[in-house]
Amino acid sequence: MKERKDEEMAWKVLASETVIERPWLTARRDRVLLPTGKIHPEYYVLHYPTWINVIAETADGRIILERQYRHALGVVSTEICAGVAEEGETPLQAARRELQEETGYTGGDWQPLLRMAPNPSSNDNYCYSFLARGVERNAERHLDETEDIDVSLHTKREVYQMLCEGKFIQALMIAPLWKYFATIVSPDEIK
Repeated sequence: MKERKDEEMAWKVLASETVIERPWLTARRDRVLLPTGKIHPEYYVLHYPTWINVIAETADGRIILERQYRHALGVVSTEICAGVAEEGETPLQAARRELQEETGYTGGDWQPLLRMAPNPSSNDNYCYSFLARGVERNAERHLDETEDIDVSLHTKREVYQMLCEGKFIQALMIAPLWKYFATIVSPDEIK
């Protein structure tokens, strides 16, 4: 079977209409022409800003975790630091700001870890993951109005065990954690 070029597989937007536009949710309805010639009259796309998350290691090598309530599922979730890029911010700038705001930790050496699409079928954004090593608590936290976050420090072994036991439920955090443990952390650190 002959592999088609990307542009041969792309859909053509015939019409587009915003159906809701709120601070945390924008949805549009597209009328699209498929490569087969079929017209799909209602395809919905959710627009979100760029998302970021951070695996942050303290100067003594512990990993910063957060716990907070997640209303859509009605659960308290254990997570790594995460948030959205504000207008004009690069993903790295947003990651540094979110870590400081949510945990009070700053500084350290930062590197990109992973870029992923949360759901390219319906969402139009990317999530950028970073690794920050050697961060220190030297700033005040500045939580958003709806944030109520508990911060804790854990050894790599503890976080790896939590990951293996399914204690993390947010897919956009599970993926960079697996990459971190598969490519950066030595097996001796998690034994």
